[in-house]
Amino acid sequence: MIESLLVANRGEIARRIIRTAKRLGIRAIAVHSEADADLPFVAEADQAVLIGPPNPALSYRNTEAILAAAKKTGAQAIHPGYGFLSENAEFARTVEASGLIWVGPGADAITAMGDKINARNLMAAAGVPVAPGTTDPAADLDAAVTAAAEIGYPVMVKAAAGGGGMGMGVAVDEAALRTEYDKVRAFAERMFGDGSVLIERYFPRVRHVEVQILGLADGRVVALGERECSVQRRNQKLVEESPSPAVSPELRSRLLAAAVRAGEAVGYRNAGTVECLLDPETNEFFFLEMNTRLQVEHPVTEYVYGIDLVEEQLRVASGLAPTFDPDALTPRGHAIEMRINAEDPKRFLPGPGVIRTWVEPTGEGVRVDSGYTEGNTVTPFYDSLLAKLIVSGATRDEALDRATAAVAAFQIEGPKNNVPFFAELLTNEEFLSGAYDTGIVSRMR
Repeated sequence: MIESLLVANRGEIARRIIRTAKRLGIRAIAVHSEADADLPFVAEADQAVLIGPPNPALSYRNTEAILAAAKKTGAQAIHPGYGFLSENAEFARTVEASGLIWVGPGADAITAMGDKINARNLMAAAGVPVAPGTTDPAADLDAAVTAAAEIGYPVMVKAAAGGGGMGMGVAVDEAALRTEYDKVRAFAERMFGDGSVLIERYFPRVRHVEVQILGLADGRVVALGERECSVQRRNQKLVEESPSPAVSPELRSRLLAAAVRAGEAVGYRNAGTVECLLDPETNEFFFLEMNTRLQVEHPVTEYVYGIDLVEEQLRVASGLAPTFDPDALTPRGHAIEMRINAEDPKRFLPGPGVIRTWVEPTGEGVRVDSGYTEGNTVTPFYDSLLAKLIVSGATRDEALDRATAAVAAFQIEGPKNNVPFFAELLTNEEFLSGAYDTGIVSRMR
């Protein structure tokens, strides 16, 4: 097993990785910016290194500073968490070229899945269903108009190098496409350094369902069930649950088999997620993208399968067998995760500030993965995620009851936060029924 681990991230995910590392007797090393010096993950690490100012480009995305910290502390491995450099193939290659262990999938898999068009084509070749769309980038506006006419409106205009719900627009007709194409292309060039755009069929009513995969050290790829991720604002997730209330045993079998094929097609190792769109009318699903990293919502899978995914990541990176029997994976119960963000609960605009009060809920089936505590300052430099509230129960109804009690008990004063939104959601009949789709938040507003 790896003996020392540098966590190249911050906040709740850094704290969560450090917790597992220390449980396993692994020396946990944190890196942090000047803005994060007082956060819990820094104090809880066995060793912490300042790597730069608040600007992520000069700290958490600074490859040289992170590798220097690894050398200084004698780290044996680097875990990137999610975001920042987690899906940067060049960083993964540099880590390994430096003689360190990369706790994640191989750089080639990251590269293959990082380009949405290439990923679509690979998945189609592997027999994974993909939505109708372009097989090459739409080179210019005329090409996009031609492709959209063949696919049929409405269409989704997507940045080929995008991810995390960023770099997307919907066009219901040619006039809208002309506007969205230029907008998405400009955004993609600015954010990703790659203005390539693809055109896909857009489904007005759809569910977002994903499958957790794990590529084992022996070369096998296994699927650890599905997660429902349809409660979203601006194409970014707010709530995830497992299992999905929309997925029947027959559909689950098809979903998981397709996800395994997706992983096998790129020789996948370590943890990853195959994201799909599900048409609730036909039960057809289509490949959306593969996230080549640990997901924010991984705790719901941990509850349902009774495993620690970070531990499994570390075991794969160490060349060890998993803690579970890959041939006897049995899900149990139901789990729900709510992303507690520093944003107002109506328009979801960021609201940084000093945390005056922070009281986390407790009780059976309740877990809080937090990045902050009372007295910390939520700065505007990073993602607005404060914590993840995860609840579990023997059934979905029991999990919902525990979620309602936990949300009522979660007290945060200081920065704006979206806890009131979850209180509202947990009384929403559409959500409670389980028959919701990605439009549920817009219908609530």
